[in-house]
Amino acid sequence: MKIIKRIGWFIKEERFSYAMGILSLGIIAALNLIPPRIIGNVIDEIVAGELTKANLLKYLLIFLAVGIVVYILRYAWRMFIFGTSFRLERKMRLSLFKHYTRMSPEFYQKYRIGELMAHATNDIRAIQRVAGAGVLQFADSILTGTSVLIAMFFTINFRLTLLALLPMPFMIIGAQKLSKKLHDSFFIAQGAFSDMNNRVHESISGIKVMKAFGHEKGEIERFDRVTDDVYHKYMKVSFYDVLFEPLFILVIMISYVIILWFGILLIQSGEITTGLLGTFISYVHQLMWPMMAIGFLMNTIERGNASFDRIEKIMDETESVQNYNKKEYDLPHGDLNFNIESFKYPSDAAPALDNINFSLKSGETLGIVGKTGSGKSTLLKLLLREYDDYTGTITYGGEDIKSYNLHALREVMGYVPQDNFLFSMSIEDNIKFGNPDASLEMVKKAAEIADVHGDIEKFEQGYATLMGEKGISLSGGQRQRVSIARALLLNPQLLILDDSLSAVDAKTEEKILKGLKENRQGETTIISAHRLSALKHADLIIVLDGGQIIESGTHTSLMQSDGWYAMIYKQQEYEKGDTEDGNIDA
Repeated sequence: MKIIKRIGWFIKEERFSYAMGILSLGIIAALNLIPPRIIGNVIDEIVAGELTKANLLKYLLIFLAVGIVVYILRYAWRMFIFGTSFRLERKMRLSLFKHYTRMSPEFYQKYRIGELMAHATNDIRAIQRVAGAGVLQFADSILTGTSVLIAMFFTINFRLTLLALLPMPFMIIGAQKLSKKLHDSFFIAQGAFSDMNNRVHESISGIKVMKAFGHEKGEIERFDRVTDDVYHKYMKVSFYDVLFEPLFILVIMISYVIILWFGILLIQSGEITTGLLGTFISYVHQLMWPMMAIGFLMNTIERGNASFDRIEKIMDETESVQNYNKKEYDLPHGDLNFNIESFKYPSDAAPALDNINFSLKSGETLGIVGKTGSGKSTLLKLLLREYDDYTGTITYGGEDIKSYNLHALREVMGYVPQDNFLFSMSIEDNIKFGNPDASLEMVKKAAEIADVHGDIEKFEQGYATLMGEKGISLSGGQRQRVSIARALLLNPQLLILDDSLSAVDAKTEEKILKGLKENRQGETTIISAHRLSALKHADLIIVLDGGQIIESGTHTSLMQSDGWYAMIYKQQEYEKGDTEDGNIDA
């Protein structure tokens, strides 16, 4: 009953609903004893030739009354027990989702999306069944089983009752062994289901690449192998699952043989009547459900335990980035100072950043350049506090960024990542994502600065245009500019563009940068880019290579030093000139 302790807080919280549901089940169990007794009386009166129309009508009316009351009570316990269990499912799913939102990027490198989805669907549903079907099976097996046994023992014949119970220990032993097998196989099957979820998510996300390479057949074959593995693992679960019912039926059949054999002897000896034996057999038939319910309960509990083990493993994961100052909500403002001695990702041996030292005054623009993999995005991730385990400090307004409330720190930042993500809703709602109360005029102004307003106006539905998953209905450049507009709508003190202009042409880039300069006077901006022309007007430019700063200064000073920056800038300007003249080979 480990799972009962795990969800005990919820059962205690909903004790009234469960009490009313169990009370309904108790009354039903008592009422169900009446029809077999009436049948026994009718049989005895028929045998004795004493059955009258009045008695028969009376019995039929009692049958009808019992049926109506049981019907109402069955509706009641379903609402009280099953309805309550769905509230547990909702609470657990919400709690799990909140946990997902608190987790750091390191968590999502460890667990794949398909696996996390399986926890939020199949595993939580298995736990919900414990709070619903499990409570029903537990309460009904005890209430119905106890009431039937009492009726058999005290109103018919106690010796016949004891004889009928002789095969029951074999059922209990068999059910325990099957439950252990079921738990192990279900845990393995749920893991296989998670793997299949991962494969589905990956395949659908990469469908364009798959079709471009003509690899549909190979992907179908690979998915067939994955689903075949899931099928066989769940078939093993089903194998142990379906053995419960035959076990109970076998035990009940053995009980019937014993009852008929000794029941006839008792009738011959005059200890019971024919009607009482008929009533006794009806009671044994009613006892069949509590016996099966015990097996179903073990089945439900083992599935719930296996799923709770999987969810507990996820819920035990802690954030690698802690919010150390939850009480105060002071918004940071002022100069930025980076003094990072070293930082490496948890899975890497070599440091991603080493000896990073520079300052950026409030209202200035910082440009970050370097080769792919030089550490540009890593530097911004540390500023955003996606990772905290670095040696050194980053201060904002003279205070270590770790001393600020995490949400307050991120509130003053507008971030546009490399892999910009748009939601499956309208363009307007995507831009308003960080500020849902913004007016349409504010949305349009942000879009104008991002130079995407004209594109949006050309759509038939304008800003109400619905986008597909991840903004698939827009081009790469349009997605980037909508993402920039979303960040600009926040009017952040610190705007961070992480290579966010890579999908736009040079002319569009220039218009966006000009708009930023005009509308963000006095605000701090950080731009990471490969196209160096985007950074000409930056107050400070740093050049990264292998996680270290190899050059820093303004555009003019860096050009005069004739280093890496000057070499790449001249090369890009030469290529730009050739492109404009139409001299680039096709």
